[in-house]
Amino acid sequence: MKQIFSLILITATTFASAQIKLAAKGNLLFKTDKPTWEAISNTATAAYKESGKNNIGFNFGVSAKIELPATSFFLMPEIYYTTFKSEFDVPDENVTLEIKSNRIDIPVLLGYDLFGDTLGVFAGPVASYNFDKNDQFKDFTEDTKNKFRMGYQFGAQVQISKMILNARYEGAFSEDQRDFINKTNPSDYVVRYDSRPSMLIFGVGYQF
Repeated sequence: MKQIFSLILITATTFASAQIKLAAKGNLLFKTDKPTWEAISNTATAAYKESGKNNIGFNFGVSAKIELPATSFFLMPEIYYTTFKSEFDVPDENVTLEIKSNRIDIPVLLGYDLFGDTLGVFAGPVASYNFDKNDQFKDFTEDTKNKFRMGYQFGAQVQISKMILNARYEGAFSEDQRDFINKTNPSDYVVRYDSRPSMLIFGVGYQF
């Protein structure tokens, strides 16, 4: 019990003496994953040759850089509102399906300052929750399998005075799978979207 109390006390003292810097950030998102689209019926499964179109997305939010005392390491928890989408034209159906993501992202990154505040690198997990509801696209109804997802990020940032430039890569530990169910077609088939989301992220920030 004494060891646990001592650990809590040391942790609290460390964070109390840490320097915390807040910043507002905005980023452009470029999806790099190649999703698969399949037409699934009671008798067959066929993959489409096209992978669809990925649109440029964006996010904005706030970031806290917590510099750990007597080291060059820092913690960087962040929270963003993120939005992006992909599109796919279903062959012979005259309908465009959209994969929308309007979500809250919470990265918790561990970083290291290479040259003071000028250049730092970081990596860590990111938790995401998608607020999108299942949409209707002509005769297709969307069925999203999982709205909560865990991923990871790594990257670097450069700070010039109060201005912050950052670049990072985001990957996912789990797949994003959605079914688009056609209820009026006689074959009653499903168009299935399956992807492990990944993206390149480039942005700017301003330290308060």
